[in-house]
Amino acid sequence: MAKKEEISQPKLRLRVKSYDHRLIDNSVKQIIDTALRNGAEIVGPIPLPTEFKRYTVNRSTFVHKNAREQFELRVHKRIIDILGPSQKVMESLSSLNLPAGVDIEIKMK
Repeated sequence: MAKKEEISQPKLRLRVKSYDHRLIDNSVKQIIDTALRNGAEIVGPIPLPTEFKRYTVNRSTFVHKNAREQFELRVHKRIIDILGPSQKVMESLSSLNLPAGVDIEIKMK
């Protein structure tokens, strides 16, 4: 059997994180609309598992050991791959105005 040779195509990987799931979904939709408007091919958004950070704190400072409060932070994550990005796509993504509370990592592969 013959092996298929893959042609390596440059890929832009966006990793989006936020504490609010509605905020991250709106931001991802805005990113995808911008990329599609500039003629880019997109894979995603791929939801990653939600990360839970749980904290338990005593209610009082010294006594009442059994009285505790529990808090949790949820970090929602998504991945978007843009295949064969052009300079125009990269410029439009860098000038995109996203709300506060959304963190984006951009890697070129």
